[in-house]
Amino acid sequence: MRLALLVPGGSGQLGRDLAALAGPEVEVVAPASAELDLRSAGEVVAALDALVSRAAAAGAAPVVVNAAAYTAVDAAEQDEVRAFGVNADGPRVLAAVCSSRRVPLVHVSTDYVFPGDASRPYEVTDELGPKSAYGRTKAAGEDAVLGSGASAWVVRTSWVYGKSGANFVKTIQRLEGEKDQLTVVDDQVGSPTWSADLAAGLVELAGRIAAGEGPSSRVLHCTGEGEVTWNGFARAIFEEIGADPERVRPCTTEEFPRPAPRPAYSVLSNASWREAGLTPLRPWREALAAYFRS
Repeated sequence: MRLALLVPGGSGQLGRDLAALAGPEVEVVAPASAELDLRSAGEVVAALDALVSRAAAAGAAPVVVNAAAYTAVDAAEQDEVRAFGVNADGPRVLAAVCSSRRVPLVHVSTDYVFPGDASRPYEVTDELGPKSAYGRTKAAGEDAVLGSGASAWVVRTSWVYGKSGANFVKTIQRLEGEKDQLTVVDDQVGSPTWSADLAAGLVELAGRIAAGEGPSSRVLHCTGEGEVTWNGFARAIFEEIGADPERVRPCTTEEFPRPAPRPAYSVLSNASWREAGLTPLRPWREALAAYFRS
């Protein structure tokens, strides 16, 4: 079945990778946040009506994949009102309009909705307990979407990096050329996820939903397979760019304080994704190598 996707947040790294998947079977319109403010009901209604019209003309199924988010984790501690507007109010408006137009919605969320103190990967049924402003606003966005009455799915992911925008991989690449030695925390564990892999997974999910085969679980986890510390991730980046990983030294979270608390362990279990019959993302280390080859 042909897909007609509307991707709010189209200028971000995930939005750009979703737009790059456009082709004969997938039409993508990916407006930047400046072009489509999800807090504006009028703008969202116009965008959804245009999506429905395009889909009808092309004989395609309309689906919204929401990649718009306020992701400045530390800045959110000082500006939670703004973060809430983007991460909760916007999705609430979007979900309400999707419900009224009967257009399915896939909403992207984060590992930060959990407290980050687990000793095993978080399942979709685990209790939320965000410790940061960013996490609280994203959790509120999930509640808004799932309680809207829309045909909606929430997809949580983690440690996303891509070719565009600011991210950990780009930061480490830059610092490698600026410093003889880097110090990176070695007591926070998660699962790096290449945005290109995540985008492909979201399009696969959208296709299943459009075909009437959406997963019974309305919350899914989708990350790169495996887990690593930020220090281990940085060392792997050094290896990929031909630098000596021994130049990356470990430190503790206490030695590198940040305005927003970071989860000590935020690995997400991908069991829900596999149980839905969706293609698991490749192991994070394999994806990182592919990212640099690309």
